[in-house]
Amino acid sequence: MLRRSPGGTRARGFTLIEVLVALVVMAVGMLGIASLYLYGLREGRSAVYRTAAVTLASDMADRIRANPAGTYDGAGPGADNSCVNGGVDCAPEELAADDWARWLADLDERMPQDSTATIEADLSAPPIVEYRITITWPEPGQAAPPSYSLAMQL
Repeated sequence: MLRRSPGGTRARGFTLIEVLVALVVMAVGMLGIASLYLYGLREGRSAVYRTAAVTLASDMADRIRANPAGTYDGAGPGADNSCVNGGVDCAPEELAADDWARWLADLDERMPQDSTATIEADLSAPPIVEYRITITWPEPGQAAPPSYSLAMQL
């Protein structure tokens, strides 16, 4: 920008006020970008936990389908009975307890601390049994913890 100085010569450059205004505009823009970045990180973490919850619930549904004679009601904790590949030497209840133990260990590994998992079995309309698998986990900044619930019938 060209300006005339009081002596009649031309001066080139920006004034200090113009530079300060430009800095303020850039700072506000950078704060907005930082806020969006933090929001993206938080939502990305939430998406990872939700995906893990869906995978874990589906895993337990498959375990229940593979061992329909076992008892899968409550919140575990199960016992590691070393039942492998359907447990040739394991009874259905032992296999169910083994499934609980392995599933809860996987839940502890993939979900945040203080996550909970429950399975509710509705035996009111035999021979159909309805199961509801619910996984709940804490999320910072949310009043109520998010959860995922999967309903299935045998």
